[in-house]
Amino acid sequence: MEINFMGKRTLVTGASQGIGRDLVKKLAACGAKVVAIARNKEALESLQKEVPSIEIFAADLSDWKKTEEVLKRVGDLDLVVNNAGLAILGPLTEVKEEDFDRVFAINIKSVINITKYAIKNMIDRQVPGSIVNVSSQASLAGLNDHSVYCASKGAVDAFTRATALEYGPKGIRINCVNPTVIMTDMGRLGWSKPEVANPFLERIPLRRFGEVDEVINSIIFLLSDMSSMTTGTCLPVDGGFLAV
Repeated sequence: MEINFMGKRTLVTGASQGIGRDLVKKLAACGAKVVAIARNKEALESLQKEVPSIEIFAADLSDWKKTEEVLKRVGDLDLVVNNAGLAILGPLTEVKEEDFDRVFAINIKSVINITKYAIKNMIDRQVPGSIVNVSSQASLAGLNDHSVYCASKGAVDAFTRATALEYGPKGIRINCVNPTVIMTDMGRLGWSKPEVANPFLERIPLRRFGEVDEVINSIIFLLSDMSSMTTGTCLPVDGGFLAV
């Protein structure tokens, strides 16, 4: 069955690089009218040159009121992918208040703000919708030097379940994907050394890290009607990491 998002206005955050950038291209190829949001205006403009059909908005999603102003300009939405994320890693004993504030502002506050807008818009228009939040395996398993990041992604999972329960009766489905290390450009940079990668790979039954397309395919599935009976789910894309 071919997935077709023709006519669906679809918001993707964190769209300027990595998973978000390739996701925008895939959604546009599936017929969606994509609205791409990220902080980096130049990167968004280069993406628009590759995919002229998209709309772009540069925004700092950690700023609640400025995000609201941008969303008013975005207008109606049928599908949303809350992909923007931030990791500041290190021992808990070295965590600074500003580290906590930055990570939670992007990883969960922005998700709540954008989801609130999207759901209200869908309800006002009396249309169904689908929202996918990009979480992490770090929400479901403890990782060294990831305490604040783990906590922020655990909040994403809990928010996903709560909103799925609340708005399922309105025909709005809300799910999340929980990837392991993914081989984006940043992922390759951070996990290229065998002494860093190999101990982690030993914990993954498939003995490899994930590729960007493998996360995108899961997001597309959850956005689409092929998952019409799925809501409130956290889908690991982790090669079996959580099975160990």
